[in-house]
Amino acid sequence: MKKILSIFALVTALGLGFTSNTFADDIAVPAPAAEMAAPEAAPVADTAAAAPVAAEAAPAVAAAPAPVPNKGDTAWMLLATILVTLMAIPGLGLFYGGLVRQKNMLSVLMQTFMIFSFMGVLWAIYGYSVAFTGGNPFFGGLGKAFLFGITPDSVGATFSKGVVIPELVFVAFQLTFAAITPALIIGAFAERMKFSAILAFMVLWFTFSYLPMAHMVWYWDGPDAITDAKSLETVVANAGWLWAKGALDFAGGTVVHINAGVAGLVGAIMVGKRIGYGKESMAPHSLTLTMVGAALLWVGWFGFNAGSNLEANGYAALALVNTMIATGAATLSWAFSEWFIKGKPSMLGAASGAVAGLVAITPACGFVGPMGAIVIGLLVSPICYFMVAKVKYMFGYDDALDVFGVHAIGGVFGALATGVLVNPALGGMGVYDYVANAVGTYDFAAQMTAQIYAVVTAIVVSAVVSFIAFKIVDVLIGLRVSEESEREGLDTTEHGERAYHA
Repeated sequence: MKKILSIFALVTALGLGFTSNTFADDIAVPAPAAEMAAPEAAPVADTAAAAPVAAEAAPAVAAAPAPVPNKGDTAWMLLATILVTLMAIPGLGLFYGGLVRQKNMLSVLMQTFMIFSFMGVLWAIYGYSVAFTGGNPFFGGLGKAFLFGITPDSVGATFSKGVVIPELVFVAFQLTFAAITPALIIGAFAERMKFSAILAFMVLWFTFSYLPMAHMVWYWDGPDAITDAKSLETVVANAGWLWAKGALDFAGGTVVHINAGVAGLVGAIMVGKRIGYGKESMAPHSLTLTMVGAALLWVGWFGFNAGSNLEANGYAALALVNTMIATGAATLSWAFSEWFIKGKPSMLGAASGAVAGLVAITPACGFVGPMGAIVIGLLVSPICYFMVAKVKYMFGYDDALDVFGVHAIGGVFGALATGVLVNPALGGMGVYDYVANAVGTYDFAAQMTAQIYAVVTAIVVSAVVSFIAFKIVDVLIGLRVSEESEREGLDTTEHGERAYHA
C-alpha cells in the first residue's frame, strides 16, 4: 500500500509539474470544425485611431449583455453526463464482466468502479486544467487546477456564437470521458494483472496520454473568439496541435478509442498471456450479462455522442440518429458475417458488432449524414471481426476482451471515414467556417491529411506512454499476479470476495 501511495504522490507531482502555470479567462471546448477556410477579409480600420471620432459623433452605446446559459441546453448536458456515467458503471462493468470467467467477474467490476472513481478525482485536481486551459499546443496549464475560479456563474462556449453552458456542467461531462477511457483498457489484460498495478498504471497513462490527447484534439478558444481572418489565426495559434491541423473528432475516436485500444495492446503483450491460453476453455461465463452491458453501453452512448454537441439542437439530434443507425448496421453486419463464415450468428457477435459500430461512429456522429452513418456501421464490423477472429491469433497476443481489435481498429476506421463522409457531396455536414459563418469548401486532401495526423499521433502517444508506464509499474510493483492467484481467480485472491455463491 505504501508503494501505491508513493507512486501516486510521485505521478501527481510529475503531472502537475510538467505543465505551465497559465490562467485561462474562458473555458475552451471541443470543436466540430477545426482549421476553417476563411475568405479574404476586407481591410479593417485602425480602431484605436477611429475611436475618438466615433465618440464625438455619437453617444456611447451600451455593451451587449453577456450571454446566459439556456436552461434547455443545461438540462440536456446534465442528462448526457448521467448517460455517460451509465456507460461505465454499470454498462462497461457488466459487458466486460460477462466476458471473463466466473472466478474473475468481481475483479472486473471492481476495476471499472475504482478506475472511474479515481480518474474522476484526478480530473478535478489537475486533469481538467491540463486538458482545457491554454498552455501550449500539447497540454494546458494549471490555472484551473483544483477547479480554481470555477463557480456556478462561470460559463463556457459551445459551438454557436453567443451560446454558452455552465462551466461546471462541461467539467462534469468531460470528467465522464476522462474516467471511462482508462477503464476501457482493462479488458485487454483481464484476469491476470495485479489490482495495485492497474491503479498505478492508470494514473500514469491518464496524466501523460489521455490529457495531452484531449488537449491536442479538443482545445480551442471557442467560436466567439473568431470574427475575421486575423482572429482566426490567433485562435489556431492558441489551439491544441491537432485541432489546429484541422482534425475532426466529434466525440472521441482518437482521444478515447484509439488511445485506449493501443494501450490495451501494449498491456496485453507486456503482461503476457493468461495461463492456459489457447489450451484451456476461456469462454465467457455469462453472455446474458454481456448483452445487458452492451445494451447499457448503447443507451449511454447517446449521451457520449449527442452530448458532445453541447447544445440541445438539430446537430444533437443528428448525432443521436447517427449513433442509433450506425450501431444497428454494425450489429447486423457482424452477425451476418459470422453467420456466413461459421454457420451460426452468436449473441457475442451481435454485442461485439454493436460496440464496434458505437466506436466507429463516435468521431463522425456530428459530421456525417444518416446514410454515411449506415455505411460506417456496415463496413466497420467485418474489419473488426477479421482482427479479433484472425489477426489476433496470427500474431499470438492475448487481448482478452478484444480492446485493440474493436476500439483501436474501429476508432481508426471511424476517424478516417469521418474525413471522407463529412463531404457535403456525400451527405455530410461539411466543416464550418466561423469567419464566413457558413459551411466552408470541402478539401479531401487537406481533410484526410489532418485525419491521418490525428490517428498516427494517437497511436504513437499511447504506445510510447503505455510502454514506459508499464515498465515503471513493473519495476516498482510488478504487473502480474502469481500463478496460484491466477488459477484460483482474482475475485478471492485480490479482493477476498466472490461474485457468486452456490
